[in-house]
Amino acid sequence: MAEYEQLADALDALDALRQSIRAGQLLPGERLPAEDELAARYRTSVPTLRRVLSELVAEGLIDRRHGVGTFVRTPRRRVTRSNDRHQWEKDRARRSTAERLRTGSTEHDTGLEVTDLAFHAEYRDAKADDDLASVFHIPVGTRLLERIYRTNCRAEEAPFALVHSYLVHDVVAENPDLLDAANEPWPGGTQNQLYTIGVELDRIEERITARPPTVEEAEALGLRKGVAVIVLRKICRDIGDRVVEVSDVTLCGDRTELVFTTPLTSW
Repeated sequence: MAEYEQLADALDALDALRQSIRAGQLLPGERLPAEDELAARYRTSVPTLRRVLSELVAEGLIDRRHGVGTFVRTPRRRVTRSNDRHQWEKDRARRSTAERLRTGSTEHDTGLEVTDLAFHAEYRDAKADDDLASVFHIPVGTRLLERIYRTNCRAEEAPFALVHSYLVHDVVAENPDLLDAANEPWPGGTQNQLYTIGVELDRIEERITARPPTVEEAEALGLRKGVAVIVLRKICRDIGDRVVEVSDVTLCGDRTELVFTTPLTSW
């Protein structure tokens, strides 16, 4: 078969499979027939069919599991992160423990319940490098508490985001409970933690960029080839204009929506 004919066959098979998935004729989680059967159905060769499947993997429409088969990809839970989440967190920071236990920021962003989520937190000592020292306005080498968070839907393996949060150790050490990862997930999150040491947040600045993921990020987040990550740096200032927390959040570009609403004053 001429090369142009093989290409035409591949494009026809690609379009037919893509439309079947998008039209719901092939359902999420459904196993596709064997490669030779698919090749016969779409009147193409097995090598050409494999090229088609590789393209559909790259588009995020199917998953190929070695030794198991090829399946229609189940869409990951979408995360909608709006700028009103910070006021929502502040409003609940002083509420009762029972009320704070009912829901957290991840549930706020995903619509999931606490029981739907698996949460992991790791605390470790860190020293301020040039970057963090500049943001915190502290000397390089100042002792920090680094907190690493991973939260995922129990029905999925990959977390929603990779979060590294930094606090000045001597500041939060006023409450020893804030130094123990065993107390996570903390009801009310960081704003309540800061409230226990008399810190009230005045404003939160978020700086957002996008870039290709590192190999480690792509693996940890379960990203398919070609999907970018959204990198968000959150800088929290208290009512005295002191930076009290810096977080670096790596979000999945294919399932994260950032929503910003800015009230405008009337003329």
